[in-house]
Amino acid sequence: MIALLTGLIAHKSPDHIVLDVHGVGYRVHIPFSTYYELPEEGGTTSLHIHTSVREDAILLYGFRTRLEKSFFQLLIAVSGVGPKLARDILSNIQPGPLAQALTQSDLGKLSTIPGIGKKTAERLVLELKDKVGKLDLSSLPAADARVIPANDVAEDVISALLNLGYKEPQVRKALAGLDATGGGSVEGLLKQALKMLMK
Repeated sequence: MIALLTGLIAHKSPDHIVLDVHGVGYRVHIPFSTYYELPEEGGTTSLHIHTSVREDAILLYGFRTRLEKSFFQLLIAVSGVGPKLARDILSNIQPGPLAQALTQSDLGKLSTIPGIGKKTAERLVLELKDKVGKLDLSSLPAADARVIPANDVAEDVISALLNLGYKEPQVRKALAGLDATGGGSVEGLLKQALKMLMK
């Protein structure tokens, strides 16, 4: 199994990158949190890898930190949570707030994540509350959300949503009702936009 990859970023998009490792291009699926920490195309990076083996495909999921990978592996162990949903969860909530929501049984916060209903939120708390307490959370930064200058926020969010397959008119309509001028984080605005698009 592949556990770590280091190479040049040959292609970068919000949901995956192509990592050139000595001439071999690996397509690696990533959460938004990892995307915004990566250098530009042509830069070098290392990703902690989870290898997902299915009957029809072998998929690689990459993370900037071991902690994110640990959370991903905890999530996919929960009944009804596959790799794609686990990645989407980590795209919408950072490990710190996720750990807090799980340990405090905050079903309301968990249910706001796209793709997570009340029953799934209850299952996450039931199965992960004790396991999260065993993770080393000391490496978490004090503030999880990465704040990006306001004029870049809307464009980054539009680009991310278009790459996820949403149509531009849908995206612009969803963003029209959101405040993208207040200097908020890309992750925060993406979360709001995805919530509106999934209604």
